[in-house]
Amino acid sequence: MEYVYAAMLLHKAGKEITENAVKAVLTAAGVQVDDTRVKALVAALVGVNIEEAISKAAAPVAVAVAPASGNAGSAGASEKKEEKKEDNKKSEENAAAGLGALFG
Repeated sequence: MEYVYAAMLLHKAGKEITENAVKAVLTAAGVQVDDTRVKALVAALVGVNIEEAISKAAAPVAVAVAPASGNAGSAGASEKKEEKKEDNKKSEENAAAGLGALFG
C-alpha cells in the first residue's frame, strides 16, 4: 500500500511518477524498496487519470436511517430507502472498479 501512497504523494506534489521518484519517496520514508513492485506500479499508472480515480473513490455515500416510529406510512419510505441502498452499492462497486486500474 505504501507504493500507492508514494505515487499519490508525487501526484499531489505535481511531480512525475517515475521509478526513481517512487523509490526516493519510499526510501525517505524508511521503506525497503522492492524494484519489481515499483516497476509494476509505474507501468500500471501509465495512462491513468489519477484525479478521476480519486474523485470516483471519494464519492459521498448516503447513509439510510431507520425510522423511529413504525406506522403504516413508513412502508413506502422503507422501500425507497432500500432502492437507495442498492443504488449506493452499485455506485461503490463502480468506484472500486475505477481503482482497479491503479493496481493493474
